[in-house]
Amino acid sequence: MTHLIIGAGAAAISAVRIILREKPDDRVVIVSQDEEVYSRCMLHRVISGERDAAGINFINDGVLNNKRVQWIKGKTVTRLDAGAKTVYAGDEALASGDRVLIATGANSVTPPIGELKTAKNAFGLRHITDSRSIAARAHDAKEVAIIGAGLVGLDAAYALLELGKKITIIEMAPTALAINLDARAAAAYQERFEAKGAVFHLGRKVVNTRGDGKGFITGVEMDNGVTVPCGMVVMAVGVRPATAFLEGGGVELTERKAVKVDDRLAATAPGIYAAGDAAGLSGIWPNAQKQGTLAAYNMTGTDWPYDDRFALKNTINFFGLPSLSLGAINPQEGDQVLIREDRNNYQKLILRAGAPAGIILQGEIGGSGFWQYLIKNKIRVDTLGKSPWKVSYADFYGVENNGEYKWAV
Repeated sequence: MTHLIIGAGAAAISAVRIILREKPDDRVVIVSQDEEVYSRCMLHRVISGERDAAGINFINDGVLNNKRVQWIKGKTVTRLDAGAKTVYAGDEALASGDRVLIATGANSVTPPIGELKTAKNAFGLRHITDSRSIAARAHDAKEVAIIGAGLVGLDAAYALLELGKKITIIEMAPTALAINLDARAAAAYQERFEAKGAVFHLGRKVVNTRGDGKGFITGVEMDNGVTVPCGMVVMAVGVRPATAFLEGGGVELTERKAVKVDDRLAATAPGIYAAGDAAGLSGIWPNAQKQGTLAAYNMTGTDWPYDDRFALKNTINFFGLPSLSLGAINPQEGDQVLIREDRNNYQKLILRAGAPAGIILQGEIGGSGFWQYLIKNKIRVDTLGKSPWKVSYADFYGVENNGEYKWAV
């Protein structure tokens, strides 16, 4: 049997490993627009010159060198014939399989504003080609406008500050990292970026661009009438599943253009599966890997549902300050909020109906696995007769007759 995998990211590579292990006689064919395997979390290191493609390759076991793996590199799939399970680039048939895994990830969103879609100096940051384009343009661009102050936007800012660029960051939300951290934790990073020379315009929208008439943007105009001069624009306003090649091809998509999958990660077309950003279930790396793993098990005959849809986990580290957030970052009406902080740490716990609904740890971030279990399973801590901050694993473990420890809840 041949397993056709579209994409070469975290979900795809995890699937390859399982297929090779579970089906020693089967083949794997990978088709990807990328010619290298790399960690998207490290793309900013390529911009700054700290690492090259080999330095952000997350494979260390040589899985792609297996003789049962064929990798067709540098090919952008434009169509999938779901019935024949064949992928095409234009009119060229690239490969076919008995099972297909769609693991194409996502692409950066380009806002339909001014010349952002056509300018030669406006870039997203999602692929290693983006990193290289940004690094090349940075040689001539002294001033850079970054649209979006989320994790990707600040990654780009961090790298470009390392190159000595003047950075202006424009964000619609009232704080940086608005979907990752609360205002207090985000402010700690904003202060550090500002200390390095970055300028923030929060609560502002980009409404137009200014150009030189030769295809280059020279400034971006905000909704308050102020124009920020720049020699380059980096757009970090979100991503969209890379599924355009599936339109009208027999694979049903959701309203957000992700592949519609069931709890086995199977698409609506027989023999076709999806994982990672393409499946629209979670955009974080560990979840993509797990989805690729479980999709592969189901492709190879093991019935294994994907039931871990807890994806509200973020880790951040700029200028030596680590942060981790799990679950809710801002309280709802009726929630109880517990905060403790000192010179080096900030910790915030949200309790909802007595159970942890979210936590932010900044500074010392150890022990997060414990909190993730409590939040994911909505385990109450208000009945233990102690401060939630003093709760530990011991409060929830029982002992089997054979002496093995188990979760008691």
